[in-house]
Amino acid sequence: MEAISGRNVALTVVAPLAWGSTYVVTAALLPPGHPLWSAAIRALPAGLVLLLVVRRLPRGDQWWQAAVLGLANIGLFFPLLFLGAYRLPGGLAATVQATSPLVVTVLALLLLGERPVPARVGGALLGLLGVGLLVLEAPGGVDPIGLIGSVGSVAASALGFVLVKRWPVAGVPMTTLISWQLVAGGLVLLPLALLVEGAPPSIDGPALLGYLWIGGAGTVVAYYAWFTGLRRLPAGAVSLVGLLNPVTGTALGVLVAGEAFGWPQAVGTGLVVGGVLGGLALSRAARPEAPTVEPAPQPTWTRTSLDAAPVSVSTTRNRCSPV
Repeated sequence: MEAISGRNVALTVVAPLAWGSTYVVTAALLPPGHPLWSAAIRALPAGLVLLLVVRRLPRGDQWWQAAVLGLANIGLFFPLLFLGAYRLPGGLAATVQATSPLVVTVLALLLLGERPVPARVGGALLGLLGVGLLVLEAPGGVDPIGLIGSVGSVAASALGFVLVKRWPVAGVPMTTLISWQLVAGGLVLLPLALLVEGAPPSIDGPALLGYLWIGGAGTVVAYYAWFTGLRRLPAGAVSLVGLLNPVTGTALGVLVAGEAFGWPQAVGTGLVVGGVLGGLALSRAARPEAPTVEPAPQPTWTRTSLDAAPVSVSTTRNRCSPV
């Protein structure tokens, strides 16, 4: 079982904190009604800049693996995520992502052979219960299209996250892997945005700031932290850390957008936080101890054995043998 260290968890936490800000930034700063363009502008420029920095292209099977990862983690995930962000309250859209640990746990079992840890499953169920509270009590009701988009983004990203651990392409440097995925996903999003939404929206000062934030902190920095966590931690543990996404989204939705926050939201948020902290703490405590090696028995010297025959000590086997 892969070890769960506080340092690796702390690095991974950066990703859901940054992703949680995407919802309020989208609603407050980005041009409305252009989820595909928002996704394309978020992915492709950042990917091209990174590719110019790393100066490395895929080889052999890395081409199609990078393409599939880019489609799952970027090409499908981004537009579905923005669809939910545009059509749902920020806290609700973020909290739907709390179902990700359960999806990742199932896929990790099927594709990686990673057995579910009861503590993590329990934490995921607590988070899911929090999701239920926020969905049922969402102000103004739930937009079904937005909800479908959010759920679809969870499914796409969960598959991509598990494949990052399964395929050898994950062995390349992290910035290189991220650049390939962003470019591959961006090349899917660009023609799709042109076909569905037409010409790109005009970008004013606030929109530029919004795109810089979600492209830099919300994409490059967040994915670096997330995929590094996937390399160093079990997939189920990483997805559990992702439960902090809705906490950030809910907090910013209340503080910045003035969204409603009543007792159901408070209880739901508490369940999410309790799920991630309790799941990680209990799974660490449940890790089996490393097997201890008993020292080799030392030779016992007696007067009788010394008189019986001359001996030599073998240092390689730590025992006495007759000459």
